[in-house]
Amino acid sequence: MKLTNDLTGLDLRAEIDRLRRERNAVILAHYYQKPELQDLADFVGDSLDLSRRAAETDADVIAFCGVRFMAETAKILSPGKIVVLPDMDAGCSLEDSCPPEQFAAFRAAHPDHIALTYINCSTEVKALSDIIVTSSSAETILAQLPADQPIIFGPDRNLGGYLTRKTGREMLLWPGVCIVHEAFSETELMKLKAQHPGAPVAAHPECPAVILDHADYVGSTRGILEFAQSFPGDTLIVATEPHIIHQMEKALPAKTFIGAPGADGNCNCNICPYMALNTMEKLYVALRDLTPRIEIEEGLRLRAKKSLDAMLTMASATVGQGDLGPARVAHR
Repeated sequence: MKLTNDLTGLDLRAEIDRLRRERNAVILAHYYQKPELQDLADFVGDSLDLSRRAAETDADVIAFCGVRFMAETAKILSPGKIVVLPDMDAGCSLEDSCPPEQFAAFRAAHPDHIALTYINCSTEVKALSDIIVTSSSAETILAQLPADQPIIFGPDRNLGGYLTRKTGREMLLWPGVCIVHEAFSETELMKLKAQHPGAPVAAHPECPAVILDHADYVGSTRGILEFAQSFPGDTLIVATEPHIIHQMEKALPAKTFIGAPGADGNCNCNICPYMALNTMEKLYVALRDLTPRIEIEEGLRLRAKKSLDAMLTMASATVGQGDLGPARVAHR
């Protein structure tokens, strides 16, 4: 996305705060956003958590610093609000791996299966699904399905494989992966563990099994943050997008947090290139011009909302934890 004019010399933070007030806007930032975006947001959290919190506000505008499927989820839950995404090119490799027409054909080829679908997918795929899940609610929801019910799980094969290993429940897995979590190196992780003996590893279940096998804790982004606050040591190795460490360091300055390395021996390849597209400048322009704007046809929105509602009903036992837990309130 190209900015429409020169913003040199503009006090972006002050201007964003002014527009936030004038537009009656709420600013959301995912844990994987740059620290400066996290620090100015009204809410910081997981994707569904943020959308639900925004829906509870009286804001007229939602500015979602995240990726496209997250902003679409916000629009599904808040159809009466304007939803803007700083950069419409901020997509997701999991969403890209599961084109709606291919997913529809896959479902048609397996008519006896229900579709249990990770929230990291497009609105169209949500509309083709029976139940949406988050990384923290998936196991709870899976346990409520009849043992003889065939299941398609997509689009993340790593999360699906983790659930199968943990619960013994076989599922037909869509072959998508998150490019960020796929980039972690087992060899480099073992080297890092040797350098920090006794340091536990906290990993997101989007990681491959070879990484999860070395993890002391596996959970959602918010779950990883909660583990960071509770583990007894002073050093934690974190196997997820490294911008989450910003929240850890703010909350626990006496502890040391180290991003798990990629194949090149550092964590630079594990910075999400889609999340990185959002900037202060683009957020300012989005609030100023109220574009790029998320628009969803009403029939499609209602079909997608049905699968989200099914999740919220079935995941009620997990409220207060993980993706459904309370967000941090910042500046609103």
